[in-house]
Amino acid sequence: MIRRKSIQIPFLLRTRIKSIHRLQHTSTAVNPRTVPRVTDNCDVLIVGAGPSGLAAAIRLKQLERESKSRELRVVVLEKGTEVGSHILSGCVLEPRALYDLLGADPGLYASQYGCGEPPLGQVAGKSEMLWLTGDSKRMIPGRNAIKIPHPPQMNNEGNYIISLSAFTRWLARVAEEYYGVEVYPGFAGAGVVFSDNEEEKKSPWAGWKGRWGKEVTGIKVNDDVHKNIHTNVPAVLGVVTNSVGISKSFTPKPSFEPGMFFRAKTTLLAEGAHGSLSKMIIGKYGLRRESEPQTYGFGVKEVWRVDEDNAHYNPGKITHTLGFPLDLDTYGGGWIYHMDKGLVSIGLVIGADWENPHKSPYKDFQMMKHHPYIRQLLSSSSTRIAYGARILTEGGLQSLPLLHFPGGALIGDTAGTVNVAKIKGVHTGMGMGMLGAKSAFDAVISDNVDLSTYSSSFLTSWIHSELHETRNLRPSFSFPTFTKYHLGILGGVLYSGIDSLLLKGRTPWTFRHTKNEEERIKCMDGSPSLDSVRTKSTSTTSPIPYPPFQPPLSTDLLTSVMLTGTSHEEDQPEHLRVLKMGESEEEGGLEYRLSEIREEEEEKSVEEQTHDGKYRDIKPIQPKIRTEPERRHHHVHINVGSYAGLLAHACPAGVYEYVDDDLSKDGNTQGEGWNGKKFVINAQNCIHCKLCDVKVPTQDITWTVPEGGGGPKYSMFLFFCFESLFFLFSSSSPSLSLPFYSLLFIPSLTNPLTKPNPFAQP
Repeated sequence: MIRRKSIQIPFLLRTRIKSIHRLQHTSTAVNPRTVPRVTDNCDVLIVGAGPSGLAAAIRLKQLERESKSRELRVVVLEKGTEVGSHILSGCVLEPRALYDLLGADPGLYASQYGCGEPPLGQVAGKSEMLWLTGDSKRMIPGRNAIKIPHPPQMNNEGNYIISLSAFTRWLARVAEEYYGVEVYPGFAGAGVVFSDNEEEKKSPWAGWKGRWGKEVTGIKVNDDVHKNIHTNVPAVLGVVTNSVGISKSFTPKPSFEPGMFFRAKTTLLAEGAHGSLSKMIIGKYGLRRESEPQTYGFGVKEVWRVDEDNAHYNPGKITHTLGFPLDLDTYGGGWIYHMDKGLVSIGLVIGADWENPHKSPYKDFQMMKHHPYIRQLLSSSSTRIAYGARILTEGGLQSLPLLHFPGGALIGDTAGTVNVAKIKGVHTGMGMGMLGAKSAFDAVISDNVDLSTYSSSFLTSWIHSELHETRNLRPSFSFPTFTKYHLGILGGVLYSGIDSLLLKGRTPWTFRHTKNEEERIKCMDGSPSLDSVRTKSTSTTSPIPYPPFQPPLSTDLLTSVMLTGTSHEEDQPEHLRVLKMGESEEEGGLEYRLSEIREEEEEKSVEEQTHDGKYRDIKPIQPKIRTEPERRHHHVHINVGSYAGLLAHACPAGVYEYVDDDLSKDGNTQGEGWNGKKFVINAQNCIHCKLCDVKVPTQDITWTVPEGGGGPKYSMFLFFCFESLFFLFSSSSPSLSLPFYSLLFIPSLTNPLTKPNPFAQP
């Protein structure tokens, strides 16, 4: 068994500790562009330890062994406190990619890899699709659940119902303990470092102009679309991680540690849907010039423990739903996955292109549980043990960006390979990770920054074939003829049935998500997002009459958020910024040039550095277009005045509020408020769903990574332990139950900064 090598960061820190301590004892704000950093070199850097990133890491080490080449150093960065802590449990896994990666017999994995039995949970059994009746306008559930045909792609024979967080943790063990991959939880990729070398500047579109639209997305473009793409684009050289120990005022605290620069020959971004670095990279390189804008779904999920003797609990059963609580104008549906050991995963996905700004996906989901079909499963003896929410990509093949860029590539859900018809994306994400690994391996061995072979290999892969077959199903629900008569869902179901059962994607047409080319170009680079453009104002919509919650089946929002175990260091700069993409590079902090990475032994002041020959080419920081109060004032004016404070309704964690503000009453426009309201961000509640970044109409919320380790703690093991102790305490002394249960949410117990840092000075 191979164990990962420990890297020599402690030695590097010992040589630089003096300059760090000098920063710790100053009241000067930390400038991320001049702060001293430790540089660590690797062959391949993977940002994100999800299924795709880990599959890529494992495949790289397999290729190393197969080719008997030199040893590759593969590093995986994960922003959660542990692998899997930011991944929601409850998933149906199609094992095709897993079998390709580790072998076709999971029964041999334990003996072959020495990492225990793979947590494949429950073998999938019966699958069904139901139409839940009810009055969606008045939020009154009906009595019936009508069986309807489902696409053949939704058959689940041979699949597994798993805890995805547990599966990811096991996959990380295989990567680390058997293959020698270095996986570092608590290290969030905060910025991308670009080359200054003229010889390393290349366009990712060389040889691909016109080809990507013709062979992949079905989008015909003219040469004018590429005019704004820079002919010489610097190559990516790696990633800067977030500094820790910075206060809200940007001054260093005693716990200050600067972020590291992981320099890599190849960087693979596996951040998942709408990652902050991926969003910037796609826009910078114009990777979606021949694609449709991405459109997202927003999923809210809970895991319940039910009585295994419950007549309605059937391990392995998979149910998908349409209808209540959504109306015929809103794309979406629910699921019920009967896992093993009395666990049930229940959730609702809503297309993020919903129109009514009063809509609350959280309240929609709570209402769905009151439908008799679901309520009978969640009887009085059932217990809710987990809650979470996340956006997911739904654009399909049309929305895939060009997959490579100089020095790296997009893999997994970062690229957007979810198969919406199957309602699955883990298998395609792992498959993309393996394809990306092969291209990265060849690039490293040949000392090349070109990963265009990755995009080429995708064209001949089973993933492309799978996505091509189902490419028209999701956009059919937004087909203009259907939506004109408020029949989007029914029309989409009708077309999807014909296409999936009879045509199987063999059509000469490819539906678009956008209404016309003008809208496509407007939303092409992600700002504004297509889903934000689809939001209607309050002048054409009405409030939704959501009924009161009825515990324990449905509860208020903050009660649910407590189940996520979310924790952030409160005294840190807010990672949710009222800032449009590209508005202020100083505050955005996502792009660095190699010449800006300062070695700590250099003792010159910042002013001296900028006049030194080594630093004179530093790109000047772009000035702020507006001050923070001005940006907040504009945000409140538009979002409260025209969109009913959408974020206050839509956020699944109570992060955003529009509260009373006496200073802005009577027409006072000098402060950050407007018309008696001001904007409050409770960043410590954030569960990293990223809906705000996608959906806000003003597109002025930029999600960035907080201090490494901050965020939710989606660990089923954690919930099981505390649940058992909770019932032990409550049975012996009911008065102790609430105080003990609240221990889950004391920040000091879950704060990642209290854990030993593997790179800290001994």
